[in-house]
Amino acid sequence: MAKHTLSTPQLMFVVATRAMLGAGIGLLAGTRLMNRAKRAGLTLALIGAATTIPAARIALSSKRTLWDRLTS
Repeated sequence: MAKHTLSTPQLMFVVATRAMLGAGIGLLAGTRLMNRAKRAGLTLALIGAATTIPAARIALSSKRTLWDRLTS
């Protein structure tokens, strides 16, 4: 598995997209929630899903670690 370095803002963006997607799915899966909460869950899930592609691009296009560059 290749290791990549991410800056703190990049890492926080990736973490935030995963958290939004997970929270949205959790709200949608709740059975005793009102329509407003389910709408919020749908919104979070859609935003999380839409920002997954840019987050993956950031994570995959980041530079390899110095150790990997030196040993390859």
